[in-house]
Amino acid sequence: MPTFTPEYLHKAASAIYQAKGTPPDEAEIVAAHQVKANLVGHDSHGCIHIPEYCERIDRGHIVPGAPFEVLSETPTTAVVDGNWGFGFVVTERATRMAIDKAKQSGVAAFTIRRQSHIGRLGDYPTICAQEGMIAILTADSGAGPKAVAPFGGRARRLGTNPICIGVPSNLPGQVLLDMATSAVAAGKIGLARNRGEQVPTGWIVDKDGNPTNDPNDYAAGGAILPVGADQGHKGFGLSFMVEMFSGLLTGLGFGIDPQARHNDGCFLAVFDVSKFRPLEDFKQEMTEFAEFVKTSPPASGFSEVYYPGEIEYRTELQRRENGIFIEDETWRQITELMQEVGVAEAVGQP
Repeated sequence: MPTFTPEYLHKAASAIYQAKGTPPDEAEIVAAHQVKANLVGHDSHGCIHIPEYCERIDRGHIVPGAPFEVLSETPTTAVVDGNWGFGFVVTERATRMAIDKAKQSGVAAFTIRRQSHIGRLGDYPTICAQEGMIAILTADSGAGPKAVAPFGGRARRLGTNPICIGVPSNLPGQVLLDMATSAVAAGKIGLARNRGEQVPTGWIVDKDGNPTNDPNDYAAGGAILPVGADQGHKGFGLSFMVEMFSGLLTGLGFGIDPQARHNDGCFLAVFDVSKFRPLEDFKQEMTEFAEFVKTSPPASGFSEVYYPGEIEYRTELQRRENGIFIEDETWRQITELMQEVGVAEAVGQP
């Protein structure tokens, strides 16, 4: 697999999106989010999606430059319509708007609908945490194509339905829970397919509901399982509630229309810590809490205990120093795309 600097990947992604008619400021936001996903080790949400997003632009499923519309709002709430714009752009703007409301009122809750894929959820609560806020974000695809079978079922009825919580602290890395409520994010299945790898047992079943390690079985009518293995009713319950917040409360609804465009509905709740207790006291205690948890002696097969988000923090340090690996098939697609849209010369060689 070739290795690239984050700066080069950002330059390539932004140039491609601008060539596809995306305003420069939006192209920069999308590129930043995608490269960040690669940096922290979530390659399934990074540059692998560049060709897919361009295809969605061509089909009219992503509308670069779409208006950001606030349908209704109060001092603590807002309903946002992204008009099918880039989800990265819409949700980042909504996040900053929610922070402003929380600073005034202590709390803010937003629903966001009719936008494209928002990528890795972790970026948005991180923005909030940097402003002294605790944030909870959920996402769901509404009536878009489904990926996950409910516990006890074999046919797809749910999205991967991620949930993310970001918390301010004085730790070097961001305290961040960012997880799909399924056994795995759908993008990791595609990543394994592009790399010619098998997937672990417990991730997916084939179209008949049988466990499988072949990522191609997923595309052939299989399904991802809820997180939790034989205790998957817990992951299923979380997924069910994420869909309520992100699909039903937003007004997207639910369903299994395989032809529907990808539509990340989101629910965002933001809490200003300083309205509950002094921020610096909380950050220090949060730091001490994480350090206390890490003092647990490692179990057999483990080297240490990590706080949520610590592995991503360490991965980013390593990849900023050593570069980002992109699988050959993904880079082939991106290279062809740069040639196709006429930016290969401007982007140059890595």
